[in-house]
Amino acid sequence: MSITGFGRWRPLLALALAAVAGGASAQSLADLRNDAATPGDVTTYGMGWGQQRHSTLTQITPANVKRLVPVWNLSLDNSANASSQPLLIDGVMYVASHTHTMAVDPVSGRVKWKTPIELPADINGYLCCGIHSRGLAALGGMLYRTTIDAHVVAINMADGKQVWKVKAADYKEGYTLTQAPLLAGGMLLTGISGGEYGTRGFIAGWDPKTGERKWTRHTTAMPGERGGDTWKPGMADKGGAPTWLTGTYDPELDLVYWGTGNGSPWNPATRGGDSLYISSALAIRPSSGELVWHYQFSPGDPYDYDGTNELVLAELPINGQPTKVLMQANRNGFFYVLDRSNGKLISAKPFARKINWATGIDPASGRPIDTPMTQKVRVTEQATEMIEVWPSAFGGKNWMPMSYDPARRLVFMNTIDVGMNIKYVQQARPGGPNWWLGLELGGFVAPTDGMRGTLTAWDPVAGKKVWEHPNKSPFWAGVLSTASGLVFTGAQTGAFMAFDSKTGKQLWQFQTGSGISGLPITWERDGRQYITVLSGSATVYAALAGDPDLVNVPAGGSVWTFALQP
Repeated sequence: MSITGFGRWRPLLALALAAVAGGASAQSLADLRNDAATPGDVTTYGMGWGQQRHSTLTQITPANVKRLVPVWNLSLDNSANASSQPLLIDGVMYVASHTHTMAVDPVSGRVKWKTPIELPADINGYLCCGIHSRGLAALGGMLYRTTIDAHVVAINMADGKQVWKVKAADYKEGYTLTQAPLLAGGMLLTGISGGEYGTRGFIAGWDPKTGERKWTRHTTAMPGERGGDTWKPGMADKGGAPTWLTGTYDPELDLVYWGTGNGSPWNPATRGGDSLYISSALAIRPSSGELVWHYQFSPGDPYDYDGTNELVLAELPINGQPTKVLMQANRNGFFYVLDRSNGKLISAKPFARKINWATGIDPASGRPIDTPMTQKVRVTEQATEMIEVWPSAFGGKNWMPMSYDPARRLVFMNTIDVGMNIKYVQQARPGGPNWWLGLELGGFVAPTDGMRGTLTAWDPVAGKKVWEHPNKSPFWAGVLSTASGLVFTGAQTGAFMAFDSKTGKQLWQFQTGSGISGLPITWERDGRQYITVLSGSATVYAALAGDPDLVNVPAGGSVWTFALQP
């Protein structure tokens, strides 16, 4: 195995070798690097460092998907938001919820071990957007996860025993963790949540063997630093820019790509200027946290559009040349393609059905072209009337990750078509378990046709929509595509569905009994292809949007695994 820059991987290689020597089943660095091409295992969040969420498996096809049936179902023993992605390593499935980490036989659903997560009794009072866990990282016989009270934990894969646990930040200051960690460049990387509480975002690099914090990259620029002059005095140290979703990694460039979230407060006139590095894509060296380049999607971020949505890595033909790119369907309604070697904008095209905050993205500067409404919002700290903004703060697409089919050169993503009424106001930082937004929310607005979301196929080279499948409520699950021509996702009403990737026609569905916000995976065992997804409804959209179709969705939390009926 050839690994570019061997030195930066020495700590992780030593960890893997130690696990092998100790008799534990240990995946290697090659397993992580080749995850997208190895259908027997799923060793990384996103099914590969580039998070394409695409599988080469072809046993389940558009012709036979109607024969797909449940093989087993496993209760998670809680009714919180089940938004996690399992891992499948050496014949064992590993699942994280906010209350447990467990090892499961992937064919039978039998639990091998189950380790509880101890949380403080008052944790619910400090949460922005629900209590959940999005997944795990794994290497060398060790599992790594985060907890909602802002800790990072290492667990022995063989028996579930905790190896180490470290505190990333203080949850009583508004910091939380829900993401899967990322192993890259010899480090274990995590971000942080809490942008609604006047916190300061960061990315941290940890020694995966000991849990020692090696570096911290803060995501707001302080006075005297590059970008420090883009803030009003005294605002940057509590200015948000949370890093609440898992980044991607290019081992050849040795760059990690991580998105940052909204400014704190949301009111842009309170913060002033572009407020770097909120709502941006950051390229950093995983060994040191060095910032190599940045691209800010929404300077000043006037509407909580974030830049945290997944940064999917691909190679696309740009001007006739194969180009390393990263892609993001941003909450601001535009689909971005960047050159990931230098952060230069290649294209930014509108994918959301309705956008009224900007007329487009200037190709020369990469900045949005503000409408008069947004121009006024940027300089008016105390507004006198409500405005209707499209997309809403839910975005044209939220965190639920998209899939990219490299053979068809198509992205498949779940989009949202909802507006909001807001009025920005002056607000001092309240402190404690209280949001700091600087606005009054007048409610959310449905489109005239009542279709609040779609599953959309998007051509990232042409920058245009290929097809869409509208739905009354937005799909809030991740998307999985396969080489056989299928796209899988789930609805907040509980339906797990399969679509034809060529036409968008729905081919199959199964009612799981509770809303789906989990991230589906597919894998192969003994010549049989399986698909696994978590079900369990408690999304922030369902809680806040007033969507009538989600009022009576049952609570629940479980793991479903499917295969073709023999």
